Amino acid sequence: MYPDYLEKVLNAQVYDVAVETPLERAANLSARIGNALSLKREDMQPVFSFKLRGAYNKIASLSADKLKRGVICASAGNHAQGVALSAAQVGCRAVIVMPTSTPGIKIEAVRQRGGEVVLHGDSFDEAYAHALELEKHEKLTFVHPFDDPEVIAGQGTVGMEILRQHSRHNGPIHAIFCAIGGGGLAAGVAAYIKRLRPNIKVIGVETFDADAMKQSIAAGKRVRLEQVGLFADGTAVKYVGEETFRLCREYLDDIVLVDTDAICAAIKDVFEDTRSILEPAGALAVAGAKEYARQHKLKDKNLIAVTSGANMNFDRLRFVAERAEFGERREAVFAVTLPEKPGAYKKFLALLGKRNITEFNYRYHTGAAAHVYVGVQVADRKESLKLADSLEKHGYPTLDLSDDEMAKNHVRHMVGGHAPEVCKNGLRELIYRFEFPERPGALMNFLTQMSAGWNISLFHYRNHGADYGRVLVGMQVPPDEMGEFRGFLTKLGYAHWDESQNPVYQLFLG
Repeated sequence: MYPDYLEKVLNAQVYDVAVETPLERAANLSARIGNALSLKREDMQPVFSFKLRGAYNKIASLSADKLKRGVICASAGNHAQGVALSAAQVGCRAVIVMPTSTPGIKIEAVRQRGGEVVLHGDSFDEAYAHALELEKHEKLTFVHPFDDPEVIAGQGTVGMEILRQHSRHNGPIHAIFCAIGGGGLAAGVAAYIKRLRPNIKVIGVETFDADAMKQSIAAGKRVRLEQVGLFADGTAVKYVGEETFRLCREYLDDIVLVDTDAICAAIKDVFEDTRSILEPAGALAVAGAKEYARQHKLKDKNLIAVTSGANMNFDRLRFVAERAEFGERREAVFAVTLPEKPGAYKKFLALLGKRNITEFNYRYHTGAAAHVYVGVQVADRKESLKLADSLEKHGYPTLDLSDDEMAKNHVRHMVGGHAPEVCKNGLRELIYRFEFPERPGALMNFLTQMSAGWNISLFHYRNHGADYGRVLVGMQVPPDEMGEFRGFLTKLGYAHWDESQNPVYQLFLG
């Protein structure tokens, strides 16, 4: 017998600690996408996230005996703060198991709210396993971040407030967008909305590299992902909940996928309308609403996106600002070949017109030509394609690099040039792009695993404040050792891409 979520949401105990957050129109963004988009501001909760609702509803439902023994959870983020604050409210002990790699600011936030922090393991899975051991050993009650009916019902109060707050004078709600990690928010909102207003669409939003719910619904069973992208760390879940899967499969109308650039653009969109800065997972629903409206060519519809969190690491802001323009397609990046003759630069700049140039890198190539790496502000993708076509027609060979990860993450920040010496004596230079786990020893592990006979000819690393670092490496590997090299990549286990034939490398570095 499944729970009656309408009844559970209506009786949820959340308002001892949570607040009814506002539903605000995003005026600038609405005008730009041609639909009335409102933001359900869960980033304004006391812990800057909706997670407080579910955590408190679960803890408030416990018996006096269980409260006396205390609660435990495993989390490196918003759920940890929600459990700590909720337990403090009812006066019970809260043990929070966090990975050893958790940033100090998050650890301190949990401690300030009364949580007992236990650091264990390098990953969430290791912290989770340790929490289950402590639960049994100390007879604590585990508060799951999403796969629990009380937690789901607590999150469902977001949907209850949306129906109460939306003015029918502005027309019916077309769709509500919720970020999906484990699925607690989307499941709770959908279960409530579909019982009362089945005509309102409820759309889940995931990232392309963490789409466990979409894959699970397509397969008809829960699918465990091997790895997930960690930029939107609040939704980086490999295996969705059993109950959340059941509810999402039954009630969700669709799941839309977005990438990192779209999330960064959504963070900027919300900032421009509210002057608030969301975390990547907190902006996921906004990015999804924009993408869904674009795909379905929606016009003049009422859309609502749940801005689910604002626990942003400050050191990520540089990366967000850099990639936001790409997400909106408002910056185009080109590699352009210019003839080395008088007037070539003047003619090239005239073709760019009055557009703002965001970046301009030049490297001498030969006596006959020069390669320029240039960034230009544009209105949209159509304008960038039109500009590239114009440059080609006027005799300037042009590569559009706006979707090239190597160009955006590495080449634009590197000072260097061609190195003909690296390919002498039968050696070849291999160029690989890696994602290193952002933890102590990752680089040492790389150097230890690789053969001592392979020389590193190029190395570029940038820390974006994410949970992984982007690294570009050039290595000199003899042709007869390519089998050994492929074995090295497999054993290393880091995400990697062969960029040796990338035209950007050939133009600027090869």
